Amino acid sequence: MTSEAFKPKALLFDVFGTVVNWRLTITQVLQTRAASTLSSPETSLPSALRLRASAVDWAGVAQEWRDAYMHFTRSHAAATGRGEDPGPFKTIDQHHHDSLRHILSAHQLDGLWTADECAEIALSWHFLLPWPDAAAGVTRLNERGLQACTLSNGNVALLEDMARFAHLPWHRIFSSEHFGVYKPAPEVYRGAVKELGVEAGECAMVAAHLADLKAARGCGLRTIYVERAQEEAWSAEEIEKAKREGWVDIWVGLEDGDEGGRGFLEVARRLATG
Repeated sequence: MTSEAFKPKALLFDVFGTVVNWRLTITQVLQTRAASTLSSPETSLPSALRLRASAVDWAGVAQEWRDAYMHFTRSHAAATGRGEDPGPFKTIDQHHHDSLRHILSAHQLDGLWTADECAEIALSWHFLLPWPDAAAGVTRLNERGLQACTLSNGNVALLEDMARFAHLPWHRIFSSEHFGVYKPAPEVYRGAVKELGVEAGECAMVAAHLADLKAARGCGLRTIYVERAQEEAWSAEEIEKAKREGWVDIWVGLEDGDEGGRGFLEVARRLATG
């Protein structure tokens, strides 16, 4: 789908799900912390709470936590788009902490972890495991003269920690926190373009979510889709429609690429040969 004129100067990367595998990491953290708490001789829990915690589907809880994030950011962006006051800006760190406490309460798991333990678990989003091609792919794109930057709803401290933890050599870190509103609000995409000092058409949004790319496209950015397992929220019919309409400039499927690498490494290959 690459056009001959597609030579971006900068790439803006979505992070959660596109660069890092949040599902694997968060599920493992919740499972490990629950097992540790339940097996600790120093932990005294009511028998009913212990039974409930033992039966929890922690992968499902991880998905609930992610769904709460999606609802939070989209509701904030929608309110801004309607000209309404969404209230004081809350960082994703604050949201992750608050939503974890709410989810635990909804599952009748209050008291499983202390307040300090919940705060520590909420910070697990700072230390998500990258997809295998992520660090090498970002490095290669930078080496080819492209400015690889984040454009994430994650707050700045979270993104900085993640960059260090996952060895992601970003040219710059852009966060919705810089613009006071969350993606998919146009202000986020336009704000990053303005900060880079380039034209919108000289930037490409890189994401594993077509909704993110569609919003970026509406702001004049080019688009690169990198499929990741279990990340796309659109239906099969919506995905096929997007392919037919052709508004995605580069489409990298799960199996696209060769021994030279998949994912971001395949993006680098196509941009070098396009």
